[in-house]
Amino acid sequence: MTELPLSGEYLLGPDAALAAQARDLQGCRRCKLCEGRSTIVFGSGSPRADLVVIGEGPGADEDAQGLPFVGRAGQLLTKMLDSVQLTRDEVFITNTVLCRPPGNRNPEADELAACRPFLDAKLGVIQPKVILALGSVATQALLRTKEPIGRLRGKLHQLGDAVLIPTFHPAFLLRNPGQEYRRMAWEDLKLAKREYDARRSR
Repeated sequence: MTELPLSGEYLLGPDAALAAQARDLQGCRRCKLCEGRSTIVFGSGSPRADLVVIGEGPGADEDAQGLPFVGRAGQLLTKMLDSVQLTRDEVFITNTVLCRPPGNRNPEADELAACRPFLDAKLGVIQPKVILALGSVATQALLRTKEPIGRLRGKLHQLGDAVLIPTFHPAFLLRNPGQEYRRMAWEDLKLAKREYDARRSR
């Protein structure tokens, strides 16, 4: 009989498995984003979260601190979560790419592809019930579609065993402070919270 190796994430709890993934990523040079980064922004929050929030990529503040969503958009994200009685500590927050794109440009296709295995590995450990995708870049990358965010939001999309709910990125809401976008984002958040509550009770 062949013995199973005594290493591997299947032997680790979620906390240790994510810590191992973060260690393994140090020094990553799978795409050109490594050339300008200060830090790899792995993610933060609960390794046992039932809800995972996914944005597009780190900005300057995130690159400096090594944590996701700590700038102005992050402050708004915290308020958005608070509005549906969720805290950053009980969700997990990450991005489709883990290094800052130069000048905060959108991640390119090869960069998204290079980081996708790491994102999938995180989701495999956490096994969330609900995913809140922030903005068109994250939503399109996760769902492998080119449909605009306006057509994708307001609906439930299956992603593995989780349900994915797209909404506007907080940075977009800061640039477009009109009530219409805020109202739609609020509807998306309420939908995410309803799914979160319903799926946790099963």
